[in-house]
Amino acid sequence: MLQVSEIMTLAHRQPLMQDQLQLLHQLKLNTSGGIGVYIYRYELLPGMQPEDVGMLSYHYHPRKTAERKIELLFCISGNSYCNAPECKSGSCVKEKTCSQTSTFDILLFTYPAIYLKQFVQGTATSGRSDELLAFKKKTSFSHSVTLCNRTRSVLDQLLLQPYTGAMAQIYMGSQLQSLLLFGLECLVEEKAEESFSCKFLSNDTDREKMILAREILLQRIGEPITIKELSRKVGTNECYLKKGFKELFGTTIFEYYQNQRMDHARYLLYEKGLSVTEVSALLGYSSISHFSTAFKRHTGIKPCELLLR
Repeated sequence: MLQVSEIMTLAHRQPLMQDQLQLLHQLKLNTSGGIGVYIYRYELLPGMQPEDVGMLSYHYHPRKTAERKIELLFCISGNSYCNAPECKSGSCVKEKTCSQTSTFDILLFTYPAIYLKQFVQGTATSGRSDELLAFKKKTSFSHSVTLCNRTRSVLDQLLLQPYTGAMAQIYMGSQLQSLLLFGLECLVEEKAEESFSCKFLSNDTDREKMILAREILLQRIGEPITIKELSRKVGTNECYLKKGFKELFGTTIFEYYQNQRMDHARYLLYEKGLSVTEVSALLGYSSISHFSTAFKRHTGIKPCELLLR
């Protein structure tokens, strides 16, 4: 099974150690069907620019059938987490009084051969998905999984699991089967409608949504907004928002927002003469150190050094 540090490196495209992040919530369990569920929710720190990724890994062992399995891995950002005692699994029940934190979420699901056997037992295998479920393919491999609307919806439901006890097992089992189905579909057929190639931007209404998203970001310079919130405000889903924004403006939402924040920070420091503490607070940073780190990453100098010029 992939280690958390390896998963982070995959999402960030750079080495990243687990102890560099604050773990907000984790869940490790085996369902009644034998599927392994591993969910890690980390605070999304200023300056972090993780990519949303999905991957299916097929593990074949020639002799040890217990080591044969299919893994589904997802790294997603832009969600929110609340650690208030009354808020179950990080899902806010009192949005006006709760403190929400933007997160970088890692979800890993392992489907052992003994679980997958039920879907092909007693039937003749036909097609690539059947061969994989029956472990007829003799070599291991990994394949990217499209983070389409359906997949993201299931992942959201798993992050905000609303049930307990036996109901939780039934609910989670159904969601995990859906994820497996969508993952296998990505191997069998590359659907144009799920590729999010941004052809929808030829529609004036959808282009206006991207422009509106940019305006909201500029209005919220000092009040960070999650991608989930932003997508709701402009009336589109997160996938289309991320892909469409980058297609239209040539940069990711996070990169654009950070650039605007740092440009505004430089203006406040250099032109208005505000202190580092004042600018940090105005831009919504939780600490001066987080702001200083983000500012230096963007400008190459510390904010205090700018004040000396």
